[in-house]
Amino acid sequence: MEYSCNLCSVSLCCLTDSVFNRFGEESMNRLVRWMQKHKIPLDASVLDIGTGNGVLLVELAKCGFSDVTGIDYSPSAIQLSGRIIEKEGLSDIKLKVEDFLNLSPELSGFHICIDKGTFDAISLNPDNAAEKRKQYVESLSRVLAVKGYFLITSCNWTKEELLNEFSAACFTQRSAVQ
Repeated sequence: MEYSCNLCSVSLCCLTDSVFNRFGEESMNRLVRWMQKHKIPLDASVLDIGTGNGVLLVELAKCGFSDVTGIDYSPSAIQLSGRIIEKEGLSDIKLKVEDFLNLSPELSGFHICIDKGTFDAISLNPDNAAEKRKQYVESLSRVLAVKGYFLITSCNWTKEELLNEFSAACFTQRSAVQ
């Protein structure tokens, strides 16, 4: 589902997936199709939160998106992403070791922020998960530009639960993602 906020002009787009399709190729294709359907400019700045192996960054670059950045708290994930991106012959993708809950100040102003499981992982943390979810929403509000879009895939949350979690950031339902 897509949610928007009149107050802060941000939209939340939710794709809820089964645990067996947590972030497979179909979820990635749905995200890319959504961006194309909504005519997101190819030069829009895109942040992949918890990029992992960077496969989404590669797909976005192959579709023509020119300002893509991937962050992950794991240096090993960033190294793996770098190798995959290099193997694909892509040089304009930016990668950074970054803990989304403790962001560096220069990370901000992204038109699109995409989460394909990081919020799920944070939500399952046994050490004060509620506080960490709150930190996540605060971090998101810092990195996402006004009138930006937040696209999230989740296998742990329903669209209603995601809306409830992000309601503190003033999201309201707008439309469905197909």
